[in-house]
Amino acid sequence: MTSTAQARKSGAATAPPDHLGHVIFIAAAAAMGGFLFGYDSSVINGAVEAVRDRYDIGSAALAQVIAIALIGCAVGAATAGRIADRIGRIRVMQIAAALFTVSAVGSALPFSLWDFALWRVVGGFAIGMASVIGPAYIAEVAPPAYRGRLGSFQQAAIVIGIAVSQLVNWGLLNAAGGDQRGRLMGLEAWQVMLGVMVVPAVLYGMLSFAIPESPRFLISVGKRERAREILAEVEGESGDLDARVTEIEHALNSEHRSTFKDLLGGGFFFKPIVWIGIGLSVFQQFVGINVAFYYSSTLWQSVGVDPAESFFYSFTTSIINIVGTVIAMIFVDRIGRRPLAIIGSAGMVIGLALEAWAFSYDLVDGRLPAAQGWTALVAAHVFVLFFALSWGVVVWVMLGEMFPSRIRAAALGVAASAQWIANWAITASFPSLADWNLSLTYVVYTAFAALSIPFVLRYVKETKGKALEEMG
Repeated sequence: MTSTAQARKSGAATAPPDHLGHVIFIAAAAAMGGFLFGYDSSVINGAVEAVRDRYDIGSAALAQVIAIALIGCAVGAATAGRIADRIGRIRVMQIAAALFTVSAVGSALPFSLWDFALWRVVGGFAIGMASVIGPAYIAEVAPPAYRGRLGSFQQAAIVIGIAVSQLVNWGLLNAAGGDQRGRLMGLEAWQVMLGVMVVPAVLYGMLSFAIPESPRFLISVGKRERAREILAEVEGESGDLDARVTEIEHALNSEHRSTFKDLLGGGFFFKPIVWIGIGLSVFQQFVGINVAFYYSSTLWQSVGVDPAESFFYSFTTSIINIVGTVIAMIFVDRIGRRPLAIIGSAGMVIGLALEAWAFSYDLVDGRLPAAQGWTALVAAHVFVLFFALSWGVVVWVMLGEMFPSRIRAAALGVAASAQWIANWAITASFPSLADWNLSLTYVVYTAFAALSIPFVLRYVKETKGKALEEMG
């Protein structure tokens, strides 16, 4: 470990209070991509039944239209790291903002089901790019002592985006008389829901012009002095900035730019650390979290809840998601990433198991029996709470910091792509699985939550308090 790294570890080179406000602004601006990630991912919840009705499609076809955006997410996530290494982190944010804007307009004004699906893919590409560039940029700009909390801005922004989308959907649904296809501003309500995303997309693009480029990228392209200026802005003048620049420069110069080939170890297979990143991403999705955000309104309606109430419950779940994320932001740098993940997994097992039990009962007059209905509702909130205070934040923080510098960009892209593919598998399969047996579907999600505990205990190492250059 270098002397600079040792100083940071002891707290000597952390950002002074007068610089912390600027660092928070930078992280928050970068995390606007996370807000759009959350908004675009969950706003479709308000349009599911309207799309089914307007285009007269069944559950299987509906699932593909909803899930197809995730293919774009996987491609965007896989390519964002390499694009960012070539043109910079800020330029990637600006490209993502433009794609979000185009997707919002296209999705709100489709000519047919097929071009609606196309605009969903475009939005997915933007989500994938934002999912990679946000945590990577924040990890590279944030001082080590604050990196966990600032890194959790990405997940905080995601859950706020989810909550805002559900609040907007609920408000627009009520304005349209409770009908997703009711008329609003010359369009159907669901079209307005999707089109509103233009506002945060434009704001994201504007904010990207107000924040500095990553010092690590600037050093990689020979802009040493500009990198030093930015390090002074985010870490203060109290540390040895020349030593910091030299440390980063040495780490970059001693290693070549990451490519997918660098991730391979022993021939065909990935290096162990890459598989661990993939494992974290897959477990995060296979507990079924995005069912709560893509299909919650449809899910509650399927067990007899009134449509307006189902939208309200989607919103309350989003609020619980925010509460859990705030808890994670408080504790991620205090108790560490691994303990939070284990606590969250245990809580998710309880919540999911209770949901599986409640959904095993037959409907009475089109509704779950009262006891089972309330159990399902409370358990769903418990599940989301424990996910949010653990895996929702921990995975994004760890993916931004767990990989060695020589493979970070490419490894993060692969891990994020795996996350989107897993998300697609869950999203595309849920409607058909729910039609088959809703209770057993939740038993499967419970099993994955339980399996995540030994995975973390056996394979995941703590990264709290370590400088990025120490990862190896």
